[in-house]
Amino acid sequence: MNNKVSEEQKSVIANRVNNLPESFIREILKVTTRPDIISFAGGLPNPKLFPVELLQTVTNKVFVEEGREGLQYTVSEGFQPLRHKISERYSDKGLHVKPENILITNGSQQGLDLTCKLLLNPGDGVLVCNPTFIGALQSFSIYEPSYSSVAIYPDGPDVEQIASVLREKEIKLFYCVPNFQNPTGATFSEEKRLQITRLIHETETIILEDDPYGEIKFTSAKIPSFKQLLPEQTILLGSFSKIVAPGLRTGWLAAPDHLIRKLVILKQAADTHNNHLVQRILFRFLTECDVEGHIARICEVYKFQRDLMMDCIKEHFPKEVKVFSPDGGMFLWAELPEHIDAYAVFEEAIKEKVAFVPGKTFYPNLDVNNTFRLNFSNSNEDKIRKGIESLGIAIKKFL
Repeated sequence: MNNKVSEEQKSVIANRVNNLPESFIREILKVTTRPDIISFAGGLPNPKLFPVELLQTVTNKVFVEEGREGLQYTVSEGFQPLRHKISERYSDKGLHVKPENILITNGSQQGLDLTCKLLLNPGDGVLVCNPTFIGALQSFSIYEPSYSSVAIYPDGPDVEQIASVLREKEIKLFYCVPNFQNPTGATFSEEKRLQITRLIHETETIILEDDPYGEIKFTSAKIPSFKQLLPEQTILLGSFSKIVAPGLRTGWLAAPDHLIRKLVILKQAADTHNNHLVQRILFRFLTECDVEGHIARICEVYKFQRDLMMDCIKEHFPKEVKVFSPDGGMFLWAELPEHIDAYAVFEEAIKEKVAFVPGKTFYPNLDVNNTFRLNFSNSNEDKIRKGIESLGIAIKKFL
C-alpha cells in the first residue's frame, strides 16, 4: 500500500500537520512485535503487576451499586470524588492542591495537548531538556513552537544554560520530567529545583511538570516538586498508567486558578469528559484497596529488574559504553563512543534478536547519534540476562 501523500492531497491538510514526522519509536515497536525479539524498546509497565483481581472486584461493585450513574455523562472536570482523592494523596505527600484545580484527562498525554492548546501560538518559545520525552515533543510540534534546549545530567539540567536562555529569549513554557526522566532516568536535585524556581519566578514562563514516574522510586528521598515551589506558575501532570494500569487511560493535571477554567473549556471541546465508569472504578480502587502496598510492590520488582540489568551490563557491555542507573522509573540511558551510530547498532541488535530505542529521536534540535534507551520494567529475569548478553555482542562488533 502506498502511504505517500501527493502535493494535491497535502493542500487540503493543515500546514502544522504536513510537516509532522511519524513516531520513530512506534516504527521500532512494529519490529519488536516479533515473538523472537527481546524488546527493551517500549516504555511499558510490567503487566504481571497490574492489579487485575482487585480491579475486577471494585468494577463489580461499581456495576452493582452505581452502574447506571457510571454509564451516564459526567462533568468535564472529572468525577468529583476521584479529584478529591487525588488531592488527598498529594496532601499526604506535603503538596496542597485543591480538588477544583484538578482536571481528569485521557492519560497525561492529553494534559500535554491541552496545555499546548492553552498556551502556544506558532513561534512561541518552549524550553526543554536535551534529550526529553518524545511524546511531549510530538504534542508541542503540532503547535509550531520555537524550541530552546539545555543539557541534562544525572542531577538535572544545566542551570546556567537555563539562565542564559531566559535572558536571551521569551520562553512561554518550560517542560520537564523532574523525577526519573524519560529517557535518561535523571532526577533534578533539590538545589537545582530551587535555582530553576528562582529563575522562572522572574519571568512569566509556565513550568509544565510531567510526573508519571514520581511514585516509582527506589530510595526514600523526598524532593519538593515545582508545584510546591512555584504553584502559580506550574501545571503538574499525573497519571495512573504507571501505578495502576495504562489501559485505563486516566491521568490528570493540576493547574492554578487563572488557568484551570480555560483548560476545562478546552477539555469540553476535545472529548466532553473522560470515561466516567473508569473514574468510578479508580476511585473505588484508591479508597478500598491497599494502594500504597501495591505501589511498594511495583518499586520492589522494578528495583530488582534495574539492578539485574545493570549487573548484566557490567558483565557483557564493553567498558567504553557509559550507562546511567536511575533511582526510580523504568529506563536506563546509555552513551556509546561518539563514533558509533546507535541506529546501526540497533540494526545489528535486531539480528541478535534484541531491540532498544536509539536516542536520536529524543533530541528536538541536536543531531546526537550515539545514545540509546533501555526499558527494564517489562522483561523477566531470563529475558534481561539473554537480551543484555545479545546486545553486548552487537555493540562489540562496532569497537
